[in-house]
Amino acid sequence: MGQGRPSALLGLACCLLLLGASGGLGSRGTTPRGPWEEERSPLAEGGAWGRARYEAVKKHLGAVGALSKQYWQYLACKVWQKGCEEEEEEESSPRPGWSLPLVGQDYLEILSAWYCSFGKCCETGDCRIVNNITGLEADLNGQLHGQHLAKEVVVRAVQGFLQSPQPQKALVLSFHGWSGTGKNFVARMLASHLYRDGLKSECVRVFISLFHFPHHKYVDSYKVRLKKQISETVQLCKQSLFIFDEAEKLHFSLLDAIKPFMARNDNKGQVDCRRSIFLFLSNLGGNTINEVALDFWRAGRAREEISMEFLEQRLRLELLEPAENGYARSHLLEENLIDFFVPFLPLEYHHVKLCARDAFLARGLVYTEATLDEVARMMVFVPKEEKLFSAQGCKSVSQRINYFLP
Repeated sequence: MGQGRPSALLGLACCLLLLGASGGLGSRGTTPRGPWEEERSPLAEGGAWGRARYEAVKKHLGAVGALSKQYWQYLACKVWQKGCEEEEEEESSPRPGWSLPLVGQDYLEILSAWYCSFGKCCETGDCRIVNNITGLEADLNGQLHGQHLAKEVVVRAVQGFLQSPQPQKALVLSFHGWSGTGKNFVARMLASHLYRDGLKSECVRVFISLFHFPHHKYVDSYKVRLKKQISETVQLCKQSLFIFDEAEKLHFSLLDAIKPFMARNDNKGQVDCRRSIFLFLSNLGGNTINEVALDFWRAGRAREEISMEFLEQRLRLELLEPAENGYARSHLLEENLIDFFVPFLPLEYHHVKLCARDAFLARGLVYTEATLDEVARMMVFVPKEEKLFSAQGCKSVSQRINYFLP
């Protein structure tokens, strides 16, 4: 907070009070006419206001002064939590009377709301951050289809992390599964429920591998830039969210470069990222996840019976297999920096129908069950024999409903 902020606010508070005295901020009733308004011109009596008018103005300004002190005290308590004890002691004493409209509490609400827009006096300590876990859970339950594991892991992991008074390290989640199964959808939902401005928040940074880091020959330059961007974001916003899309295409040295931000903080010249969240979105592991889901279906078991314990270990083993991907060649896995591997299961026919329904509703369009079936049948399903899983998940559903528009 700048040194001039309190004095500037005091000046604004006084201006608001004086504006109220002159009716400048509007009225809920008829504003009493001030003593100087009794005649058209103060020169009516030879240029002199007269003793009576002088005393009236003096009394009026004295009331403003007394009020501004009390209201400044109230503002300091409300915004900076200073002087609250003194305010409580004075609550029992009568406050000076004030007959003009819209003065006092109303002005203070306007002023404190204006100050809070700078993000300094909210429950989280930063008004850019909302951390609406209840809304997140409700939206995941209503809009994320066929992903019982992802719903449970994401809500529990994020909620536990945010409730921890002193986390030892940043929260690192790695989303895995086929394209169109909901990885980006959940990432966007997380941003929208943790931050007032969602993905547009200055607390959120999104990196797309092939867009932001397309050429391996510039990897050293990328490393410097990436570390600088993370450091600057965390300095600006202690609870930051970093999303890495197409993470399997990141050069392994980039992953190793940002490893210190995800490790336990040793306070040795490193910015403190212990309140930050890192999300990695990847198609890696999709085949293993799909094989498990297919095995359960062939065995006549519900997909909801698939547990994290059963799937996570298999997923981790596939990610560790030697391959041309950043995960296998970096040190993220062997140093256990990823807290949760979140599997996104392949989507079945009825899940695609639910996605189609959501797409119609989002655009305010009328639909029928027959229409939803038509949209679902337009998708490609695999494997060849069973035709059980949508090859694209729900990725192109919103575009396909354009065929049904009048």
